Amino acid sequence: MNSTVINAMQLCYQNTQITKLVNDWHTQGKTVAFVPTMGGLHQGHLSLIDIAKQKADKVIVSIFVNPAQFGKNEDLDSYPRTLNADLTVLEVNVDGVFIPDVKQIYPKGISKHTDVGKIGQILCGKTRPHFFNGVAQVVEILFGIVRPDVAVFGQKDYQQLLVIKQMVKNSSLDICIESGETIREKSGLAMSARNQYLSENEAKIATNLYRILSYFKHEILQNKKVDVLKQLAEFDLKQYFKLDYLEALDANTLRQITGNTHQIVILSAVFLGSVRLIDNIIFKKG
Repeated sequence: MNSTVINAMQLCYQNTQITKLVNDWHTQGKTVAFVPTMGGLHQGHLSLIDIAKQKADKVIVSIFVNPAQFGKNEDLDSYPRTLNADLTVLEVNVDGVFIPDVKQIYPKGISKHTDVGKIGQILCGKTRPHFFNGVAQVVEILFGIVRPDVAVFGQKDYQQLLVIKQMVKNSSLDICIESGETIREKSGLAMSARNQYLSENEAKIATNLYRILSYFKHEILQNKKVDVLKQLAEFDLKQYFKLDYLEALDANTLRQITGNTHQIVILSAVFLGSVRLIDNIIFKKG
């Protein structure tokens, strides 16, 4: 399939096309920022693109629903695929879009050799043990194809952000990782492609996640005992959701809070019906 151009935005479907495009820009002395996505674009993605524009001369967005990060009985087949709408959003915002198929990313099939270690076994990794290995695998492959100077990820997927930073460090990749704050609906609900699965009533119930996490943060800053606050917050969450996990951890290490902790992250994952929601709040201690 040939690459195409829409209002100066280059659409690339093959690895060789996107690699050549970026190489041409580098030859011209241009820097390139990259925003990997699985599509279903919303204002949260656009906020990452805005950061990318500030950090580099050219911006590439990829749209690829990565099968390696989905397990059995997860929503790979039903994951929102809104390519035409996504391209309409992107055509006035980016310089290039990479839209590979599975064969471009995994020409020899999906391997299981990637292992991100302990950071991928906690929190979301407990119930989705395949997930972060699949994320790290596809991001490293995309980095090798696109070869950006900068890549931008959202803080809503905070554990994922730290996994990618670790992967870049361990692989000695010369890529600067930037992050963008979680973008929320007016109700406080963190924006996500999966929000469209929620009914109108469920969307209202879902706002309790951020409300409860915010109160947890408020009480931590009042120097109350974290263990007690966690139990209270878990009780509150269970009134509305099926709780996957709730933790308050050191934001830099995802380990337990100590006297040396300067920044805290409260992270939670819950189920509302069949929809899994994640959220977090990052803040300085005291």
